[in-house]
Amino acid sequence: MNEVALPPRQPLPDAQAWRGEMSDVGLDWVGMQGIALPLELAGKPLLAKVDAGINLRPSAEGERGIHMSRLYLALDELTQGELTPLRIERTLRAFLASQPESSDRASLSLSGELPLSRPAMLSPQRGWKAYPLHIEAALADELTLSLQVGVPYSSTCPSSAALSRQLAQQQFQFDFEQAPASISQQAVIDWLGERGMPATPHSQRSWAWVTLTLGDGEPQFDVVGLINRIEHALGTPLQTLVKRRDEQAFALANGQNLMFCEDAARRLYRMLRSQCGYRAFSLRVEHQESLHAHDAVAKLSWREGGDAA
Repeated sequence: MNEVALPPRQPLPDAQAWRGEMSDVGLDWVGMQGIALPLELAGKPLLAKVDAGINLRPSAEGERGIHMSRLYLALDELTQGELTPLRIERTLRAFLASQPESSDRASLSLSGELPLSRPAMLSPQRGWKAYPLHIEAALADELTLSLQVGVPYSSTCPSSAALSRQLAQQQFQFDFEQAPASISQQAVIDWLGERGMPATPHSQRSWAWVTLTLGDGEPQFDVVGLINRIEHALGTPLQTLVKRRDEQAFALANGQNLMFCEDAARRLYRMLRSQCGYRAFSLRVEHQESLHAHDAVAKLSWREGGDAA
């Protein structure tokens, strides 16, 4: 291997600090995307991907670029304990302090999946579910912060259920058309067990995406509490490990919890307005249809001082 003789004690060139040909043209955002960071949220490990950046102010004597390594080093603050709004704010302030002549706005976005252990409906079983989440934070004159979580659930179509019930009625009428006026209870029970479901309503795996604008001074991200409230409002969260009695209980829950995507959106709206003190929120529900080759989607938003949009 060829060795390169380095001159002693000479400063290394800093190309970013050199004046650029068009340094009078500012940049809205410059930074790094897809940085892997091991974080902790709700006491659980969170392997996150982080985008981190600042603006670059225009200046005739301005620097050619930012020092991205300074932002990277500042991100280590996020790994030093529970991820909180305050920890994120300290990180963004460190971004700005690292390059005060170049920038007055800093931002980061963070995406990952939070693993939570969830119980079965009846049997003493548990399993893991991964809930996607996304955090957006920006600091200029003040901190703005939003949290998005995704919660999967099951939805059974009310129209499909009504059509299936009608077919069951018609099948019963056809099968007992020649029966005596009085039919024994056992005959009906036997019929229900053998022919009582000539059609089944269609269900679909569905997603609720809830985005919250957090207020000033939030001490922590109550992600687990938010997920629990969303699942309770919808009533049929997806299951993990199930035994037969859990599967039967899940079928019963779906049968008693029929909903269109419009119903799901309104349930979440009522829950968020009544239980959560946030400055604004938006929600999107996706019923990933098993009947159609497209999804059924509903959106709803609210902000402090406004109405549902």
